[in-house]
Amino acid sequence: MDVNQVLESTLSPDATTRQNAEQQLSHAAEVDFAGYLTTLGRELANEQAQPHIRTAAGLALKNAFSSRDAARLREVQGRWVQQIQPEIKKQVKDLALQTLGSDPRAGQSAAQLIASIAAIELPRNQWPDLMPALVQNVGQGNDILKQNSLTAIGYICDTEDLDLRESLSNQSNAILTAVVQGARKEEPNNDVRYAALSALGDATEFIRSNFENEGERNYIMQVICEATQAPDTRIQSSAFGCLNRVMGLYYDKMRFYMEKALFGLTAMGMKNEEEDVAKLAIEFWCTVCEEEISIEDDNAAAQAEGSVPMRQYFQFARISSRQIVPELLNLLTKVDEDDADDDYNVARAAYQCLQLYASCIGADVIQPVLEFVEANLRAEDWHNRDAAVAAFGAIMDGPPAEILDPLVKQALPVLIGMMDDSHLIVKDSAAYALSRICDFCNESIEPETHLAPLMNSLFNGLMSNPKMAASCCLALMNLAERFTGEGPENLMTKHFESSVSSLLQVTESSGANSQLRTAAYEVLCAFITNAAESSLPIVGKLSTLIIQRFEQTIPMQQQVVSLEDRLMLEELQISLASVLLAIVQRLEDKIAPQADQVMQTCFEVLKTVPPKSGVPDTVFAVISAVATSLERDFLKYMDMFAPFLYGALGNQDEPGLCSVAIGVVSDVTRALGELVQPFCDTFMNYLLNNLRSQTLSNQLKPAILECFGDIASTIGPQFEKYLQVVAQVLQQAAGVSVSQDVGLDLWDYIVSLREGIADAWGGIILAFKVDSKAELVKPYIEAIFQLVQAIAQDQHRSEGLLRATLGIIGDLAEMFPGGEISSYYQKQWVSEFIKEVRTNREFSPRTTDTARWAREQVKKQLSAGTLMQ
Repeated sequence: MDVNQVLESTLSPDATTRQNAEQQLSHAAEVDFAGYLTTLGRELANEQAQPHIRTAAGLALKNAFSSRDAARLREVQGRWVQQIQPEIKKQVKDLALQTLGSDPRAGQSAAQLIASIAAIELPRNQWPDLMPALVQNVGQGNDILKQNSLTAIGYICDTEDLDLRESLSNQSNAILTAVVQGARKEEPNNDVRYAALSALGDATEFIRSNFENEGERNYIMQVICEATQAPDTRIQSSAFGCLNRVMGLYYDKMRFYMEKALFGLTAMGMKNEEEDVAKLAIEFWCTVCEEEISIEDDNAAAQAEGSVPMRQYFQFARISSRQIVPELLNLLTKVDEDDADDDYNVARAAYQCLQLYASCIGADVIQPVLEFVEANLRAEDWHNRDAAVAAFGAIMDGPPAEILDPLVKQALPVLIGMMDDSHLIVKDSAAYALSRICDFCNESIEPETHLAPLMNSLFNGLMSNPKMAASCCLALMNLAERFTGEGPENLMTKHFESSVSSLLQVTESSGANSQLRTAAYEVLCAFITNAAESSLPIVGKLSTLIIQRFEQTIPMQQQVVSLEDRLMLEELQISLASVLLAIVQRLEDKIAPQADQVMQTCFEVLKTVPPKSGVPDTVFAVISAVATSLERDFLKYMDMFAPFLYGALGNQDEPGLCSVAIGVVSDVTRALGELVQPFCDTFMNYLLNNLRSQTLSNQLKPAILECFGDIASTIGPQFEKYLQVVAQVLQQAAGVSVSQDVGLDLWDYIVSLREGIADAWGGIILAFKVDSKAELVKPYIEAIFQLVQAIAQDQHRSEGLLRATLGIIGDLAEMFPGGEISSYYQKQWVSEFIKEVRTNREFSPRTTDTARWAREQVKKQLSAGTLMQ
């Protein structure tokens, strides 16, 4: 293999050439990983090689140690740990460190490689001389060596790995020495200083022990504050980024610095002509507001529990509002007609910050905003009108409703009028402000006075320009949800038919782009979902039209010639399927006359969609809704539907579709009742295979276990042939445990896994409570109670999990009325657990009622057990 040629080809603009080169590298790594590392390491460090070849070598090496998939990442890191001899490891690491001082581009690649290896070795207490070497480079090296060494530190610190983070905290002194030395104003090279501040931003979390020391903290803050005044705007931006991180992590230490420097520096930074600097200065106040909102929530929760508030609250946002809020309002005018909808500019940053101020300081934000609105709402310059409208909408979430109410009622006619402004951007801002009123202050909308003109203005805006579609649709969806209500009619009833007609007109307009059409279909879904009983005949008629439109998309698959065509068709089919889903769910059993047509269309769509499409997910949801509506009458479709469902269950290359299919199995099972039994063998085989799969994510396991419970409770004693294997799976799953210091995501998974286990056992117990089958469950009672005790004594648990667990306790007691298992209920933790849940005022009545019922069943079990003795 000609290494230079292959590396050159990895940078080719031609996709085929690039993929072939990547495959050659991958094959070389599989055949001789050690040789692969040393060869590319030498090429990375080769001063005679072209810079882009060296960069490609470094990137290939970095990729050898990294992967977005966690399982794959463990595998590639394991190769380095287990397969590579120490002398080869040293050679590769030395070559990478050597490259830091050469060409800047190659040095950047070397920094990435160093970070990838550090992620493996530092948590294992290996490579102890790495940080000292990088610190020495910053102190004594040339400018390129300094810059790339600081970049390497930043890459190393930019990690979510818990073990690596712990290791980095233990090396905080070395990290801090390097980054502060490079970030000082005495550093003459701006590239070095910029790299140092970037690394400091990544390392901020790991220098907590240094921040606890007042002298060290003062020096760190001095270096950062001085950097905000550097001539180089890159350094200024990084400095403000550091201040954001510091405020988010060390709020309790910031009072002195806010009074002495930070308020003035950030207020001045917000006015900076360089947009990146101004945005980061604005984001500093976003961080302040977010922290103080969090502190208020935490302290309120502590007070509600009878505890002393834990966190200091300095009210930085409230104190600063007189100066910062007016500046934010002025920055709202910094919009441009050429700005794209997703551009994050100074005006967007200011708007976001104003929203946070409203949430943080409530009513105190109103006065400066009203003064600004009154001064600018009728201005000739559209920038000022736009800023005034946006400012009013921004404060709808935060101040008390009773204070906003008269202001909103007064503003609504004006904002509705602004929907006809001469400038499109002002009209769009008015629509978005109205959407926020409909969301957060909808009680202020008076149906007789405001509803008709408001809806007319929104529909006119929707049809006038695609740019306004998102804002108008959001407002209309909020209105549909606000004015829903039980009974034959609701406040939207008289507007329902005309609204549906207008939305259909938008979707079939020749001038409608895909964004506008998708948004209109989303609004149509909201109107259907919230339709009153008297509007259901209109919904029924609508179903015929939507089915026809859905059918018309089927031959379009033959007309697809490009990726853009495919994406547009997929988006259209998903929109139509979503509307059909809303119709089926709203009509419930009244969908029966159209069910044949709905199902036939769904089958035809499933036959024609290409692999990796998002359409089947929504189509399966439609079919699931039909099953739920028709219940046992759905059986006539099962022979045609089953192959599609089996295919999705077995499609491990598309985990999303497989997950949807698992949910459909549960829905179909509940709908058909015992009629589902002929399909259960196949269902169970696919579900068990998916549990064993190394391809599918663990996140599917809770749903699969819950599905076992649905099948068991539905087919009852017929579940006996699956009991042994399912019980073994449940016992294995119950044994999954983690240490207390893992991340929240993993704990969320453990809780959901336990919910699945509890639901499964709950279904199994219900299945065998009849026909004298209780003895089949007896061998598993010990394992069930071990699970229940683990849940009862663990602090990580959801209300749903607790309710399911109490259901198991009660159902088992009821299953053995003679007191045969009373010994399990005599343990103190059982009664304590039930009491804990029963007396928790935060739980829903459904949960506390389950706890009371479980307590009664336990009493009966204990009483019967006493009689047996």
